[in-house]
Amino acid sequence: MLYGLAADLLVVVHLGFVAFVVLGGFAIPRWPRLAWAHLPAVAWGVGIELTGAICPLTPLELWLRMEAGAAGYEGDFIAHYLLPVLYPAGLTRRAQFVLGALACGINVAVYGWWLHTARPARRGRIAGPRRRRL
Repeated sequence: MLYGLAADLLVVVHLGFVAFVVLGGFAIPRWPRLAWAHLPAVAWGVGIELTGAICPLTPLELWLRMEAGAAGYEGDFIAHYLLPVLYPAGLTRRAQFVLGALACGINVAVYGWWLHTARPARRGRIAGPRRRRL
């Protein structure tokens, strides 16, 4: 029972990480320092996908499931949990490319917008407040 609960919790954490990789850029304008965590997360997530590697959380989840007496599954987390939702049967490779480019474009656009609008605000903070003379 405890292993099954741990596996389910790990799936939630894993899903949260994937969501952070894809959508975390939208939080950067509000919390700019979050970029220090988001950019490495994006690099990790994209690297795992481009190299075809399996995230270390996937074997851990499978081990927890087997210890709980449940059956494991083939492939990785993305293929098992997200692909059936994101890529329904019959989806073409071209459509997948467009969706991937769209996800990448969203993060590039959000970061570009943030860098463009935040630059003047940062200059003002670095210079400090102006003092009025009496």
